[in-house]
Amino acid sequence: MPLNQEHVSAAPDPHNASTVHTDIPARLDRLPWSRFHWLLVFALGASWAIDGLEVTLKGAISGVLQDPATLYLSSVEIGALASFYLLGAVIGALVCGWLTDRHGRARLFFITLAIYLTGTLLTAFSWDFISIAAFRCITGFGIGGEYAAINSAIDELIPARLRGRVSLIINGSFWLGAMLGSGATLVLLDPSVFAVDTGWRIGFGAGALLGFLVLFARAFIPESPRWLSIHGRHRHAERAMADIETRVARQTGVALTPVTEKLTIHPRSRFGFRIIFSTLFTKYRSRAVLCFVLISSQAFLYNAIFFTYALVLTRFYAVPAQTTGLYLLPFAIGNFLGPLFLGHLFDSIGRRTMISATYAVAATLLLVTGALFVNETLTALGQTAAWAVIFFFASAAASSAYLTISEVFPLELRALSIAVFYAIGTAAGGIAAPLLFGALIGTGERINVFYGYALGATLMYVAAAFELRYGVRAERVSLETIAPPLSSQSD
Repeated sequence: MPLNQEHVSAAPDPHNASTVHTDIPARLDRLPWSRFHWLLVFALGASWAIDGLEVTLKGAISGVLQDPATLYLSSVEIGALASFYLLGAVIGALVCGWLTDRHGRARLFFITLAIYLTGTLLTAFSWDFISIAAFRCITGFGIGGEYAAINSAIDELIPARLRGRVSLIINGSFWLGAMLGSGATLVLLDPSVFAVDTGWRIGFGAGALLGFLVLFARAFIPESPRWLSIHGRHRHAERAMADIETRVARQTGVALTPVTEKLTIHPRSRFGFRIIFSTLFTKYRSRAVLCFVLISSQAFLYNAIFFTYALVLTRFYAVPAQTTGLYLLPFAIGNFLGPLFLGHLFDSIGRRTMISATYAVAATLLLVTGALFVNETLTALGQTAAWAVIFFFASAAASSAYLTISEVFPLELRALSIAVFYAIGTAAGGIAAPLLFGALIGTGERINVFYGYALGATLMYVAAAFELRYGVRAERVSLETIAPPLSSQSD
C-alpha cells in the first residue's frame, strides 16, 4: 500500500472547507536518518563550502591585490571590498527571503546559487576597484539569498531530534571550502607557477565552475512539504511527503510507524507586511531582540577578523602576501571542527546553555589573544593558532545564531525572518567591521587593533547574556511547537 494512503494527513474538515488537519510535521520529525538526509547535507552544505573557498581566496589575495602588477588597491579599499560583499548579501537576503516564503524554498535554491556563481565568475575578470567592488556586491547578493533559502529548508526537512547538530554542521561546511581555498593559494599565488595577476583570477573562475555542479544535486531535493501544506497545496504536499517516506523506507529498510499528532491550519498563500512585522516585532519582540544581538555580534567578530587577517599577517608579522593563505588552513580547521564536535551538545545539553557558553568562551579567548598581540608575545604561527582556538567556539556560536533565527518564528515567515535578521544584524555588526579594522591595521599600532578586538569581545559577552535571559529551549522540539504557524489553531 502506498505510504500516503497509510496517513490521511490533509483531510478537509467537513465543517469548514478551508480547514486542513495535517500530520506532515510529525511524519517528517519521526523519519530515521537516511541517504536522503545525506543528500540534503551535501546539496545544501556544498554551496557553503564553495562560498568558503571563494571568500578564503578573497581574504588570501588581500596582499596580492595591493601589488602594482594587479589592481593596486589600498588597505582601505581592501576592507571596502568586504563591505561591498556584505552590502550585497544584506540586499540579497531581504529580496530572496521574501521570495522564498512566497514562492517556495526549492525554486529559490537555483536562482540564488546562479546569481552567486555569476558574481564569483565575474570577479575573475575585474580590472579596477570599481569593477571588483560591483562584482563582489553581486556575489554577496546571491549568498545572502542562499542563507534564507537553505536555512529554511534545513529546519523544515531535518528531524527535530537532529536539527541542531545538522544545521551547525551544514553551516560549518563553509570551512571545508576554506581549507581547500587556503591550500589552493599556495599554487595560485606562487609567482613561479602563475603570474601575479593571473593565479587569483583562475581561482575565482574555477570556484564558479565547480559550483555549477551543485545545481544538479539540488534537483533531487523536494519542496518543503511543510511549506506546501500551509500554502494550500495539500495534494502536492502529500505527494512530496509520500515520496520522501518511500525513499527513506527503501534506503533504511525501516517500517515507518504511523503518527497521531496533527496540526490544524487555515491555509493562506500570502500575508501582508503589517501581519509580518507585527508578528516579528510585537508578538515575538524578545525573540527578535535576541536574534538581532546574536547575529550582529558574531557578524562583527567574523567580518572584522576574517576579511583582514591577511593584512595583520603582512603588516605586523612580515608574512609574504603570497603565503598568507597557508596560515588560514589551521584557522579554517578550527572553524569546522567546532560545529562538528560541539553540534550534538546543542541537541543534548540544550540551546540556551551551549549558545551562551560558546559566545562567552570565544569572547574571553579573543581578549587573551589581543593582550598577547599587543605585548608582541605571539609569532605569526602563534597568532594563527590563537585564532584557530577562538573560532573553534565562535564558529559554533555563529552557526547557532542562524539556527536560532530559523527556529523561533512561524513557518510562514521563516525565510524572511532569517533574511531580516541577517540583514539588520550584518548591517549593524558586519558591514563597518572590515572598514574599521582595515583602518586600525593601517595605523600600524598594535594597541589600536586591540581596541577592535576588545569591542568584538564585548559584543560577544552581551550576546551570551541575552541568550541566558531570552534563549528558547528548542532542542528536540518540533518547529510548530516552538512557534505555531500563523495559519494554525488548536485541534
